[in-house]
Amino acid sequence: MPDTTAIERAVRGLFEVPLGLGLTDPGLPQPPVWPGEAEAMTGAIPARRNEFAAGRAAARMAMQDAGLPARAVPVRANRAPDWPPGLAGSITHTDQLCLAVVSNGVRSLGLDAEQLHRLDEDIIPIICSDKEISRHANVALPRLGLMIFAAKEAAYKAQFPLTGQIFGFEVLDVTFDVAGGRFDATFLQPIGPFAIGESLPGRFAEVAGHLVTGVAIGQRDGEGA
Repeated sequence: MPDTTAIERAVRGLFEVPLGLGLTDPGLPQPPVWPGEAEAMTGAIPARRNEFAAGRAAARMAMQDAGLPARAVPVRANRAPDWPPGLAGSITHTDQLCLAVVSNGVRSLGLDAEQLHRLDEDIIPIICSDKEISRHANVALPRLGLMIFAAKEAAYKAQFPLTGQIFGFEVLDVTFDVAGGRFDATFLQPIGPFAIGESLPGRFAEVAGHLVTGVAIGQRDGEGA
């Protein structure tokens, strides 16, 4: 396992709202899932079932970390986690760790974790537009490709509970403040309540061999994340 203390600190720094956080090791045996959750894994291979159980265990740890009772997190018909009423959450996996965050202070959360590695050059044009690449010419392309991928993943995961819409990488345009650890993911197409040109602000950090990105939408006090 990587330095989990450093990763937890970095993930908390991605968000400006009270946050519960849970972290598990998907490589270890996990406790049984709770009633209502197992149906989502019918027919899945053992490794996938263990990864799913790790995510649900991390989610319950996050709820308890937020001072809330642990609850089941079943799967909706659209395959998204069905968080308890009034609670926003997000789960992400790598080969080395599983992270979950929850908050009752926002409408939606998106968290992504990626192990630092070189993306296959063949998929970079699918993830990154020429405009995004030229805008960040001072960032080495292998690193930039992973940064853009992770930012779009976090933004996508944050918007999905509010729109239920699936779309590709080309719908979002990412601009980084690399020194400040921030980015904006701007919609190039209207998606649900989000208009063309509307941006989702997020943060990123590189820590313990991982890149973590986070986006929060709609703080309960009406302010943006």
